[in-house]
Amino acid sequence: MTPNKRSTGSHYEDIAAGELTKRGYRILERNFYSRAGEIDIVASEGGYLVFVEVKYRTKRTSGYPEEAVSHTKQVRICKAALFYMTRYQISEDTPVRFDVVAIDPDEIRVIPNAFEFVTR
Repeated sequence: MTPNKRSTGSHYEDIAAGELTKRGYRILERNFYSRAGEIDIVASEGGYLVFVEVKYRTKRTSGYPEEAVSHTKQVRICKAALFYMTRYQISEDTPVRFDVVAIDPDEIRVIPNAFEFVTR
């Protein structure tokens, strides 16, 4: 990722983290990296461990930001989430959720349980 893309992504992740905090999420970690993939934000909310993908679009001509969370991206996020849970010895019984924060010029949408756990 180029430095410019990284700084742009970081800017929108800051916005997403602020919105999540306003909604009662507790941010645990940002930009968790593993060989399996990256998780933009790890948080807790309502008894769930929440793995959050942040997507933004500067205009809607390319579609809604949440539409960019492809099946392939979901698989990577889920594998990274498993690695996160293993690394920090989080029980398999812990309720887990995958949320998306979609940011476009008109609004910020927090989409709880945006997708289910997938590995293929």
